Amino acid sequence: MRLTRRNLLGAAMTVSLTAINPAFAAKPLTIGFSQVGAESEWRTANTASIKDAAKKAGVNLKFADAQQRQENQVKAIRSFIAQRVDVIAFSPVVESGWDTVLREAKAAKIPVILTDRAVKVSDPSLYVSFIGSDFVEEGRRAARWLVEHAKKNPNRSYNIVELQGTVGSAPALDRKAGFLEVIAGNPKLKIIRSQTGDFTRAKGKEVMEAFIKSEGKNINVLYAHNDDMAIGAIQAIEEAGMKPGKDILVVSIDGVRGAFEAMLQGKLNVTVECNPLLGPQLIQTAQAVKAGKPVPKRITVNEGVFPAEVAAKEFPNRKY
Repeated sequence: MRLTRRNLLGAAMTVSLTAINPAFAAKPLTIGFSQVGAESEWRTANTASIKDAAKKAGVNLKFADAQQRQENQVKAIRSFIAQRVDVIAFSPVVESGWDTVLREAKAAKIPVILTDRAVKVSDPSLYVSFIGSDFVEEGRRAARWLVEHAKKNPNRSYNIVELQGTVGSAPALDRKAGFLEVIAGNPKLKIIRSQTGDFTRAKGKEVMEAFIKSEGKNINVLYAHNDDMAIGAIQAIEEAGMKPGKDILVVSIDGVRGAFEAMLQGKLNVTVECNPLLGPQLIQTAQAVKAGKPVPKRITVNEGVFPAEVAAKEFPNRKY
């Protein structure tokens, strides 16, 4: 291309304006993120991971706490659309009821990334990627541990009480489905009571108290959809004069430090890991989406199972 005096002057002016006014430089990526709330140790670690990853990457993060209410998330997403953020990300309170607001985001040409929890929508193109755990597999892993434990006592039956997560949420639905899939057809493993504890420690304690009041020493196993509910239930078991981990086996999901502390005290038998440190993957995926690069529709994190026997060895490695 032939450089004229006008070309050179234009280039010089652009460089000069960029140096004087940062607005002329490339703008940082802006992500609008709606979090479920702060209902557990897991969620607190998840939020910290996202905020830290955004800060390290120089990303402008607009953060909204939904306080466990879907209507708050819908409002937040509409606010992000109005602010013309580059990418919207959120961890949905429940699975259903997102079609309308996600269509609004698509119409505004703002890509959406789901983290931790999935949604059920009529059009899968309403979101570009889901980053999170396989909740069904987590339920299966919890049940497999119990099946193997039961084999040590072949002449014994186990009555199970279940503390479910938030009604209608993906982890509650999937962790229940995975657990039931594995114990189905095993007459020695039976769920006798099941109720939501809303993923909180206080509610887990309250519901376990009700289970004990109605079933008493008929309960052999507690299966909790997260560690916080399990820890609350452990308190209820102790206050009822029983020994958690012995009189009642305690099986839970998440793998937070509190669960490892309970295992070290002999009060919890196993926790299935659900990794909350999704921040780096979220930021990397958002950057790729903004750059027009293809990303996987589902990104699953690697996780393990931690029975009480390995708690002492693994506890120093826990980052949440």
